[in-house]
Amino acid sequence: MRRVRRFNRTVTQRVGALHDHYLARDRPLGESRLLWEIGEHGCEVRRLRARLELDSGYLSRLLRSLEADALIEVRPSDGDGRVRSARLTKKGAAERTVLDRRSAALAWSMLERLDDDQRRRLVAAMDDVDRLLTAALVQIDSVDPAHRDAQRCLNEYFAELDRRFDAGFDPARSISANLDEMRPPAGAFLVAKSHGDVVGCGALKFHARAPAEIKRMWVDRRARRLGVGRRLLAELEQRALANGTRTVRLETNEALSEAIAMYRAAGYREVDAFNDEAYAHHWFEKRL
Repeated sequence: MRRVRRFNRTVTQRVGALHDHYLARDRPLGESRLLWEIGEHGCEVRRLRARLELDSGYLSRLLRSLEADALIEVRPSDGDGRVRSARLTKKGAAERTVLDRRSAALAWSMLERLDDDQRRRLVAAMDDVDRLLTAALVQIDSVDPAHRDAQRCLNEYFAELDRRFDAGFDPARSISANLDEMRPPAGAFLVAKSHGDVVGCGALKFHARAPAEIKRMWVDRRARRLGVGRRLLAELEQRALANGTRTVRLETNEALSEAIAMYRAAGYREVDAFNDEAYAHHWFEKRL
């Protein structure tokens, strides 16, 4: 813990987070970061709040300050008047360009006094820290499978299977896992989120006096190798145990080699086919 706190102190001082004039501009780090996150195409306020993990009051104060400086405009979204969006003004876009340039100069100042080997080591260490912190901040929650986050995951899941399977993927040919089957008490649906964005999902179907089925396991390509799949799998197993189920089963396609490796590493053993899933080549079971 002491080493983590020392690292935090070093980073906050080095990047200028302690100053009210971040990158020698007339605003603190929070406002500057908000300009970056709004970006050139704008962003919904609710997404800014989720992505930056800010409470509504603090985010509102930051937005009002940027509006007072004529750097942004906050108004209802074109598609839904109930949703507010923030957009950069022309002045705000120019300020963001200045911040980008000065941020690049700050990054170079961290590297310029190091030799090539030290630079490679520092950047590689930064990559590791970024990946591990991102993994630590992933949140897994139970949602209704009809929720927009769940539906986005399912659409991405079906699209990926269609790309990767030799003959494509048609959900109508697969064993059912409809919304009612993944809702309590018949089942469960979990969504993993990182910085407010959905990055994975997994579901359970419960059966009286029979093993539970794990369904719809998917992790966004950008979030792979962060342990999201293993965390989803472990959480599904805990949900199965809480429901009184001591055995879980799943089937998968041979094209999903990384998923097969994960299941085996998690203690799943390959068994004879227990259903007639048209897209399955491997059937697994685990005693909890």
